[in-house]
Amino acid sequence: NVWQVSVSEGQRVQAGEVLVVIESMKMEFNLVAPASGTVHRLMCAQGSPVSAGQNVLVLIEETA
Repeated sequence: NVWQVSVSEGQRVQAGEVLVVIESMKMEFNLVAPASGTVHRLMCAQGSPVSAGQNVLVLIEETA
């Protein structure tokens, strides 16, 4: 399940920033931004169930 959504659509994020926290089997897993960019689309909400391999957001990477 999605424990916490730390970002919103349109928000700029830095590489390594926590985007979403997933809870599974009483453990929390932080999903972090692999690169700096902008959250283009959220596809999850706090409390919603997620499956392995499911996309939870779209991040558009910044270009130099």
